[in-house]
Amino acid sequence: MKTHDLVFCDRPKSNVNKKLLYDFKDVSVAPYGEYWRQMRSICVLQLLSTKRVQGFRVVREEETALLVKKIKERSPEAVDLSELFMTLTNDIVSRAAFGRKYSGGESGEKFRKLMKEFVGILGGFDFGTFLPSLAWIDRVSGLEAKVDRVAKEMDEFLEGVVEEHLDSHKRVKELLGDKVENENREDFVDVLLGIYKQNMVDGFSIDRDGIKALIVDIFAGGTDTTYTVLEWAMTELLRHPGAMNKLQNEAREITKAKNETLSEDDLDKMHYLKAVIKETLRLHPPIPLLVPRQARQDVKVMGYDVAAGTMVITNGWAIGRDPEIWDDAEEFKPERFLNSSIDFKGHDFGLIPFGAGRRGCPGISFAMATNELVLANVVREFDWKLPNGAKGDDLDMTECTGLTIHRKVPLFAVATSNTA
Repeated sequence: MKTHDLVFCDRPKSNVNKKLLYDFKDVSVAPYGEYWRQMRSICVLQLLSTKRVQGFRVVREEETALLVKKIKERSPEAVDLSELFMTLTNDIVSRAAFGRKYSGGESGEKFRKLMKEFVGILGGFDFGTFLPSLAWIDRVSGLEAKVDRVAKEMDEFLEGVVEEHLDSHKRVKELLGDKVENENREDFVDVLLGIYKQNMVDGFSIDRDGIKALIVDIFAGGTDTTYTVLEWAMTELLRHPGAMNKLQNEAREITKAKNETLSEDDLDKMHYLKAVIKETLRLHPPIPLLVPRQARQDVKVMGYDVAAGTMVITNGWAIGRDPEIWDDAEEFKPERFLNSSIDFKGHDFGLIPFGAGRRGCPGISFAMATNELVLANVVREFDWKLPNGAKGDDLDMTECTGLTIHRKVPLFAVATSNTA
């Protein structure tokens, strides 16, 4: 990812990804080349730029306030934090990507189920890709039919979103003529449709399938991974009351003078919060096996000959628990990061939950803005304990398998409003 980043910047192709991601027209699995460079440029400069991420600040703060309200309403009953965090991240990314939520009612539940199936299939194995002579197993097992169905249903949903935006643009133009709307109010689909209408970005044309593929990338990557971090962070804090108390004290001390909830302006002062999130990412990287890479040419790595076309998988989970890199590698100790320059943005090989180099995740800033704001407010507003008198050591830490690693058992906890 550093010395040989260019050699390993390609992605292996799979039959499943080809169907789900519009013949590799997204950015996460698109082959390395001019198309990928232009799509990544759109992500970095127009969809996930610092300015654009800040433009969605009000969305994050509104949804975080709504989460706090939901928890208060259910107190003193135990709340399903796994479910609440999943709904929260779904709503934030929906509003940023589509301009509105897709979590309520029957249609919302259908969409959530579809996304769960989509991500589950992406993280699975198909015989046809690795052993073409055994592709018949995918047909017999029902995987091929399932992939076709999920791809069709996702395309129908995304087509509906695109058409809804086109109709909205038409109505706005009829009302405002050629006046330009405030770009800070644009969601991701608006931005992509603007590029689509121009039909050219530095000589690059994006088509309708490219728009849908990019939106799927952002939604799948922005919801599942973000709520996974929140789920595991709260799990570790409930298992380690000392760390919970430190974070609560930090959050409450910052807001003590103004007697208000935490805003994004306060987050830069919260050093222990950032340490907690780094430690969570070390022990529980959202994607334990980083998205595979593929060698573009023959290369020698650490004395081993790697042939062109070889798939390379990086075990981020194992790196984060390597005793050669980390002291007390299996222990949750946020303090290890308090006076450390180690970060998770791809500069330190010991902590690469989002990958590194050319293929590193472009959405880190968007995800971290949500994680920090939500976790800070949840611990600031409430005192937490496990239901039925359970202790931290009683928590089931079993992980479920898949592209992302969630808790196998949902996280339930009891919240009491902080009156201090």
